[in-house]
Amino acid sequence: MEADQDLTGAVRAEVVRHHQVIEQWLAGRMPRASFDRFSAAHAPGFTMVAPDGRLLSRDDVLAEVKSAYGRRPDARIEIRAVAVVATAPGLVVARYEEWQDGEGRLATVVLQDGWRWLHLHETRWA
Repeated sequence: MEADQDLTGAVRAEVVRHHQVIEQWLAGRMPRASFDRFSAAHAPGFTMVAPDGRLLSRDDVLAEVKSAYGRRPDARIEIRAVAVVATAPGLVVARYEEWQDGEGRLATVVLQDGWRWLHLHETRWA
């Protein structure tokens, strides 16, 4: 039970850390040279299903985020309800809520060793 709590806490810390980087980037509150912090978190084969149903490659996601620098000076992202769904050697699947501007998204992420993001699926639901 304690190991489960430790894993959930570690996953929560990674999801929050990752979204803090995104928040800082969108608000333009971090140097442009820091984009590597965001891109390095994504595994080479990273894919994402966006809330609108588009399947995005790692390059697609990096390009979209990179072009959004400073576009939302008041950006605020809140992460809630992180839960580990499944584990396998070298992989963790987790679910969390992401809240921005009063809009909620339910997300499922696949993380691989070293907390590299391998896959993300987001769905708008509120």
